[in-house]
Amino acid sequence: MNYIEPVFRPPSEWKSYIFQITNGCSWNQCTFCEMYTAPQKRFNFKPRDAYLKELENVSQLTEQPRRIFLADGDAMTLSTRRLKQVLIDIREFLPSINRVTSYCLPRNIIHKSVKELLELRDLGLKMVYVGCESGDDEVLTKVSKGETFSSTLEALQKLKAAGIKSSVMILNGLGGQSLSHQHAVNSARLMNAAQPEYLSTLVVSFPTGKARFQSSFPEFKPLTQNQLFQEMEWLLSELDLKKTIFRSDHASNYLVLKGVLGQDKEKLLNKVRSALTLPGTIPIRQEWQRGL
Repeated sequence: MNYIEPVFRPPSEWKSYIFQITNGCSWNQCTFCEMYTAPQKRFNFKPRDAYLKELENVSQLTEQPRRIFLADGDAMTLSTRRLKQVLIDIREFLPSINRVTSYCLPRNIIHKSVKELLELRDLGLKMVYVGCESGDDEVLTKVSKGETFSSTLEALQKLKAAGIKSSVMILNGLGGQSLSHQHAVNSARLMNAAQPEYLSTLVVSFPTGKARFQSSFPEFKPLTQNQLFQEMEWLLSELDLKKTIFRSDHASNYLVLKGVLGQDKEKLLNKVRSALTLPGTIPIRQEWQRGL
């Protein structure tokens, strides 16, 4: 494989063949994200003759992959015509593949019709990972996301109409201390309206510094550990999900939460409330364990 490093993937795709058909992110303006800011990560797509050679090489392996993740940051920005060709080529070279997934920006979906999405699903695209980050328009503007509550909801509803599963991410702490409550409540509103199949939360962090982030959000004050727990309590309290697999177990999280919402809502809330009001009774990750 000819990768342009670094290459990122969702944790759940650790067994998947990472197929880099695009490089970088076509938007790349979110100030909280530095995944694709290196000079070599300028957005472009891989020509068909180049990726066909890679598929041919993989087809010669003794053990064939069962899943493929389309890298990099938003392969779904490609036209439906181009994506259909990619999926057809995957099917031809790797008939063992039973699931294709990709990162996705809401705008990628809004620019495609439900009919087009159905065609992609029928060719093997089973799920996309959507970085919603927040359901609050003020927070989304502060971090230069380029999306709104309405645009994200429209995208998630289109995916559901097409039968493509969505795995949504919300960033705990993204609104800082001043916008924490509205960030939590409006993110819950968005999820209640969309009813995604999967929902995860990560804690916003800045391993390479906050300069880029504070250029658009200069008044940002990070949440303390207890404030992060309080924000999670607000989020879970407002969520009204029917059958969404919920995970808050990324290395950035102090408190590990896993369950199905809504059947496990009270259990998860009790755990968060215990962490808030009874310190030491619930295991939490220490700073050195957070892997940031």
